[in-house]
Order: sequence, then C-alpha cells, then structure tokens
Amino acid sequence: MAIKSTIFKANLQIADIDHGYYADHALTLARHPSETDERMMVRLVAMALQAHELQDTCGGDGTLAFGAGLSDPDDPDASLTDFTGRKRVWIEVGQPEDKPLSKACSQADAVFVYAFSSAADVWWKGIENKLTRLDRLQVWRLPTEVAPALAAMAERSMQLQATVQDGALTLSSTLGSVHIEPVRWK
Repeated sequence: MAIKSTIFKANLQIADIDHGYYADHALTLARHPSETDERMMVRLVAMALQAHELQDTCGGDGTLAFGAGLSDPDDPDASLTDFTGRKRVWIEVGQPEDKPLSKACSQADAVFVYAFSSAADVWWKGIENKLTRLDRLQVWRLPTEVAPALAAMAERSMQLQATVQDGALTLSSTLGSVHIEPVRWK
C-alpha cells in the first residue's frame, strides 16, 4: 500500500515592503512521503518571495498555489496562474535538470529556481552553461544553513509571518524566526 502525502496548513501573512504587497494567504501543502521538511519549507519561502507577482503581474486576478511537487515532476513546486489559465510564474526548488527548466520556460512567463542544499554549488557549476540561453529563468541560492532552520519551524498547522525588505526575507512563527538573504546566480 502506498504511503499518502502528509497535509500541512499554513496561514502566511506577507509584508513585502520592497514591492508594496501585503496579503494573507491560507495555504495547503501536501508533503510527499519522500520530501523533507526542509524542502517543503523552502517551497513556502519561495512562494513568499514571489507572491508580489500576484499583484504586479496579474493585477490581483490570479491563483498562487503549490503544485504536486515530487508527485508530478512536470508540475511546478509553486506557480502563479492568471484567470485565463496561463502560467505566469513557475517556481522550482532544489536542483532541477536543464531539460525540465527549458520546458518550464516555454510554458511560463517567468521561471524561478531556489537552490538550497550543500550540493547546490556543485549542481550550479555543472548546469550553469546549459541555462545561459533561458531568458525567462532566474536562479537563486539560499544559504545552506537556512533549510534546517526552516525545517525546525514546520508544523502541521502553521501561523507564519513573512517580511521582505531589501531583498531579504524574515520568516517568523511562535517557534522563532529565520532571516534569509537569497543570492541571485542568474
């Protein structure tokens, strides 16, 4: 019998000072049995960093949602879809291969990758030249120590506050806070 995904609920309050975006999001995350709390929380952080696109790109008329994640490799980890069904923002976390990223760039207006593990630097050195032609792609590096700190904040029911200022995000809950300064690689 297959093990089912574990469902997490997150009430995420976003105050993106850099983009003038302030909103509350009630989110449901399905964590695949092979997904770690670290990866799941990085998906949530990536969504918080790009949530302003809901207003900036879609004028507030779109859907910001988590994809099937590890359950469906052709589905983004998170995305913004406008009212016509067009993918405006495609978000991946981890170390995806170049072919799926190329396909994502053909299906969405903008693609964001958030690399976070200790192996991310090696991955980037091996894939960087293959991604240079993808104009719609941005690759961001989260500091390695951030993911374990985020995993410590994972609960089945979460109340989180995300503040984005000067390109950095601070994620807070009753369990503490994590300050994240992403570095743009591409």
